[in-house]
Amino acid sequence: MSALKDQDPRVHSIKTKIRVVPNFPKPGIMFQDITTLLLDPKAFKDTIDMFVERYKGKNISVVAGIEARGFIFGPPIALAIGAKFVPLRKPRKLPADVLFEEYTLEYGRDRLEMHVGAVEQGDRALVVDDLIATGGTLCAAMSLLERVGAEVVECACLIELPDLQGRERLNGKPLYVLVESH
Repeated sequence: MSALKDQDPRVHSIKTKIRVVPNFPKPGIMFQDITTLLLDPKAFKDTIDMFVERYKGKNISVVAGIEARGFIFGPPIALAIGAKFVPLRKPRKLPADVLFEEYTLEYGRDRLEMHVGAVEQGDRALVVDDLIATGGTLCAAMSLLERVGAEVVECACLIELPDLQGRERLNGKPLYVLVESH
């Protein structure tokens, strides 16, 4: 599902605020820079509002934000819908006992970590990140949450790179995006 298909007038404004930086961090990568969106309070608020409108009243108990840009969008969404926020971090960033999931991304390997006990059996989870490319990071996040007994309700990303077919790797799990970039 995409907000583009809903023809929400806010989508065009949001999309125009995202800067594309060629060959970053490696040659051939077209980096989707959201920092320019964050400089525009209206576009940033519209982004958060669109996610909140979708998830309010869906009985989501945890918003899991993927480091680092999922930390920008996840907390305000969690606060607005009355859910706890759980950071899914890169290795060795959390101080207590962790669970982890390793994964491959579009330009290397990585792993996500989560504090033991942060998510419980029966929690209804929303996974938030800024972008879906190949889908590896979202798949790792879902695996981590499901391993502790959470139900992943949906994944939410600001941007989708549909040419990389990451959505297909989600095994039918719903994905909601605001903008697509080709």
